[in-house]
Amino acid sequence: METLVRLSFYSFTAATIALLTASACYVVQAVGRVRVRRAALTTGTGTTVTAHSAEFGPGSETFGRYGTMLGWFAVVFQALAIGLRAGARQTGPTNMYEFSLVFIFALALMYLLFERTYGVRQLGAIVMLIALAMAAWIYSLPVSEREVDPLIPALQNKPILTVHVGVAIFAYAAFSVAFASAVLYLINQRRRISWLPSLDMLDDIGYRAVTIGFPLMALVLILGSVWAHEAWGSYWSWDPKETSALFLWLIYGVYLHTRTLRGWRGNRSAWILIFGFGATIFTYYGNYFFGGLHAYGGV
Repeated sequence: METLVRLSFYSFTAATIALLTASACYVVQAVGRVRVRRAALTTGTGTTVTAHSAEFGPGSETFGRYGTMLGWFAVVFQALAIGLRAGARQTGPTNMYEFSLVFIFALALMYLLFERTYGVRQLGAIVMLIALAMAAWIYSLPVSEREVDPLIPALQNKPILTVHVGVAIFAYAAFSVAFASAVLYLINQRRRISWLPSLDMLDDIGYRAVTIGFPLMALVLILGSVWAHEAWGSYWSWDPKETSALFLWLIYGVYLHTRTLRGWRGNRSAWILIFGFGATIFTYYGNYFFGGLHAYGGV
């Protein structure tokens, strides 16, 4: 078991290195580069003067391709880290260390699938940085969090636990992609940067991401209620984690309602997605501050 845990951590380290370099490549490609132009001007007296001008232009596509390649490397190594950890644990993620390992995998995979679908890489400058920040947070956890400890009875319902937690992770990943599209939308709306995806495309990416995350979050609430009844004897206890998850689902329900029935697009929808991501982070970490029935294991 100890060997599997150690190999899992080594794989996670390799994935983190890949995320770091992928993030750098995506940022360079998204920010663009300065092009210096030189022109020879002839004055009225016949003197030749060399003039220089600088302008921003699209970033090199080479960096974007490297970012994609390294992103897939990160997904593979992260999947290996999760598989080795699951082999040692003999169950799905049961604490914040394992939950966060899977979240990094889900986030990178979700982004890369959107990148392949829409053919744009600039979102990676935000999404991969979120994944990298999560990896940095994992490194800050106590070493004891990496240990495989026996599960308490409430966490021993393996099928429901694995599906409930896994679905939540992919819902959070989808909401993170929607957040990245909203940020780029607001930047491009203000700055009109020609090499960023169009406003219509960014708006559509955010919408498509939410249409994935919203039903997944509904399934999280349903499975969580079933699991809560088996573990604690009640379908709903207004536990802080339960309540924040319900609030999160309602936020994205408002987003879908205002978009489809009231025709909200663009700026207003982008701000809802940003607010929703803040609620996602609160739901992810809120149990650290408010305790409750989800406090064990940090999940």
